[in-house]
Amino acid sequence: MINPQLNVILGSQSPRRAELLQLIDVPFTTEVRSVDEVWPDSLDVYEVAAYLAELKASVFDDLQSRDVLITADSVVIVDDQIFGKPATIDEAKTMIRALSGRTHVVVTGVCIATMDGKDTFSDRAVVTMAEISPAEIDYYVSNYSPMDKAGAYGIQEWIGYSKITNIDGTFPTIMGLPVHMVYERLRELGSSL
Repeated sequence: MINPQLNVILGSQSPRRAELLQLIDVPFTTEVRSVDEVWPDSLDVYEVAAYLAELKASVFDDLQSRDVLITADSVVIVDDQIFGKPATIDEAKTMIRALSGRTHVVVTGVCIATMDGKDTFSDRAVVTMAEISPAEIDYYVSNYSPMDKAGAYGIQEWIGYSKITNIDGTFPTIMGLPVHMVYERLRELGSSL
């Protein structure tokens, strides 16, 4: 159980991250502040998600004593290339074609910030997809929401249930928040009050 005296703030507009926190019974409010999600070219692709999560937390410079801010970012990596959120439907289709019949890595970075400092970490999952036909790609992008998801797909949607054949890691990490890790850190923070 999370100490109810913590004032948990989710610094994300992702409905999936909100849903995951609700599923582990964490009461929270949501507040999003704008930041340019740009990372140094020299940064290792597996460190980008954690870097962006901490960057999102950096604009919250007014946290109070019981505030606990959670920010996060997810990236899909295939062939050492990062797939973030697609900018166009055509880009979404290109991303899904690149993932079709292949294995990729999803990295979700998290920053948990208090007025005393930041704890930044990440979790990764290895995901294998079956072949996805052009007609199935068209169906997915027409009937679901690829534009707000890293790699242009949601594991909790049609493509995840019908085309993912293997996962080495946790479902919530792929969905956008490694709740097993977040829960433990919140429990530790709450026990120190």
